[in-house]
Amino acid sequence: MVLKTIYVTRHGFRGSYTINPSTGEYHTHVPSPTNIPSDPPLAAYGVQQSQELAVALAKLDPPIDYIYSSPMYRCLQTIEPTSRNLGLKTRIENGLGTADWVGKAMNRTDQQHLCNREWYGLAPFNHPSPAPPSLLKTLFPSCLDEPYESIFIPPPAGETMTQLHDRVAHTLNRVISVLDTELREQDTALLICTHAATLIAIGRVLTGLMPEDDNEEDFLAPTAGLSTFLRKEIAKAENLSDWSKGQGVSGGWICKLNGDCSHLSGGYERAWGFRDGLM
Repeated sequence: MVLKTIYVTRHGFRGSYTINPSTGEYHTHVPSPTNIPSDPPLAAYGVQQSQELAVALAKLDPPIDYIYSSPMYRCLQTIEPTSRNLGLKTRIENGLGTADWVGKAMNRTDQQHLCNREWYGLAPFNHPSPAPPSLLKTLFPSCLDEPYESIFIPPPAGETMTQLHDRVAHTLNRVISVLDTELREQDTALLICTHAATLIAIGRVLTGLMPEDDNEEDFLAPTAGLSTFLRKEIAKAENLSDWSKGQGVSGGWICKLNGDCSHLSGGYERAWGFRDGLM
């Protein structure tokens, strides 16, 4: 059988950090278990969100069969309770991750910029790479699918808006193709834990609904929210670049739930959109 349902969530409320847009130096007041300043853990409130999210995810129908996650610590920490509860290993996929990229921030007069945003475009310097799987395995010893190798590695100096969406399209097309070929007695469901910018791109790539204005608020990305996509048909695009022409990848998908937070005691919070990333 094949993949028919994709659930997508954003990481919970995280610790903050700063970046000097002139030098690319990151600083944080909250030590990261990975020792990477741009890779903070969840705040205590985010941990609570991850636990509430896990309760909701355990009740989904169809149930989750696979978990894919960004390699960033906050995403793996968000999905860890779900991985334990469901007894599923998480596959780390860099192509579904993100970095805190700086573009227009270079023109800011203040040299320190609080990184509470999710996407900034290209930068004239390389950003810190995510922690390697070998280190993440020691931090999440029972939750990771060790044999899995990431499909795509984003460029270290960031991406344009077009490159971001094309990267997500390429990665999703490969992931869906792989899961379609894994033998199961029934149709399967996938859970992805990622970041706001990537989550929005996932919604656009799956549905093929790319707005004329990149900054349009279409797919919602609150912390620890939940979106659901159902497959329209089992097909592969003749040309992967056609996803933005209303077709979507792998036959196209319908968004049935968009940024739902009814499972969270704090409700809908800290949603991010591309307009928030404009300087």
